[in-house]
Amino acid sequence: MEKQIVTLSNGVKMPKVGLGVWKSTNDEARQMVEDALSNGYRLIDTAKQYGNEIGVGEGLAQGLKKNGLKRQDVFLTTKIFNGDQGDYNRVRMAFNEQLERLQTDYVDLLLLHWPVYNKYNESWRALQAIYEEGQARAIGVCNFDVEHMTKLMDKAITAPMVNQIEFNPRIHQPETVAFCQNHQIQLEAWSPLGNGKLLDNPVIKKIAEKYKKTVAQVELRWELQQGLVVIPKTTHVARMKENMDIFDFELNADEMEAIAELDEEKHAIWYDKFKWSGNPDGIDDYIATPGNY
Repeated sequence: MEKQIVTLSNGVKMPKVGLGVWKSTNDEARQMVEDALSNGYRLIDTAKQYGNEIGVGEGLAQGLKKNGLKRQDVFLTTKIFNGDQGDYNRVRMAFNEQLERLQTDYVDLLLLHWPVYNKYNESWRALQAIYEEGQARAIGVCNFDVEHMTKLMDKAITAPMVNQIEFNPRIHQPETVAFCQNHQIQLEAWSPLGNGKLLDNPVIKKIAEKYKKTVAQVELRWELQQGLVVIPKTTHVARMKENMDIFDFELNADEMEAIAELDEEKHAIWYDKFKWSGNPDGIDDYIATPGNY
C-alpha cells in the first residue's frame, strides 16, 4: 500500500494530502476542518492573511473531540502575514497571537507567506528561533522562486523544509521545482486544481474515464507522482472524500506527459503585482489588514 506521508528534511512526517481553507469565512473554515478530520484528513492549511484562523482553531478543537483524536494526530500549517514581516519581535508577537486564535501552543509547519522585498531574511531569523523553541515542528516558505530561495539560504542557519508554490497542470515552475528537489526541500502545491479551469479538459477527462476517477482526482494524482504535497480546497464532504481517494491508481508515463503538455506557465497571482515586492515603504499601505488578496 502506498504511503500517504512524506518525511521532511528534519525527519518530521507530513501527510501528502490536506485541506486548504483560502477564501473561507471563519464559519466555513470551522465546518470544513471538522468535516475534514471526520473524513480522514490529517493536514490542515491556513494563514493569517485568510482571516479564518479563529474558525480553523474552533474546527480543530471540535474535530479532535468528535473523532477521539489528539492534537499531535493533525498536521497544522499557518503562515506569517506580509504586514508582520521584517521585524524579529513583531513576527514573534504576531505568531503568538496566531497560536491563540488556533487554540494551540505549536504548529506543525510555519511558512513565510510571500517573499516580501528586503524583509524576508529578518523574518526568517524569527522563524528559526520559533523552530528552535519548539513552537513550530518545521518551517518553510511560500511563493519563493530560485532567486528568493538562494538569497534566503545564503544567510539562513536552518534551511527551509517546505516551499509551498502554485502548481497544477497549467503551471509547473520547473526551475523552482528542480532547485527545491536538489536541496531536499519538500514542495507543496497550492491551487493544485488550478481553480477548476481544467475540469472540462478532454485530455484529462479521457484519462479519468479510464481509471473511473474524476478529473480532479487525476490532477491531484499527477502532482503526487511528482513528489508534491497537495492541499485542495472544498466545502463539500463528497469532494473531500474524492480528493483523498487517490492512492489506488497510478498514471503511466504517457499519461503524465500528456497532462504536462497542458502547461501554460501563467501565474494566477504573483508577487510582482504587489507594492511590497519591490517597495518596502509601501507595504503597510497595501496590506494593513488580512484578506486583501
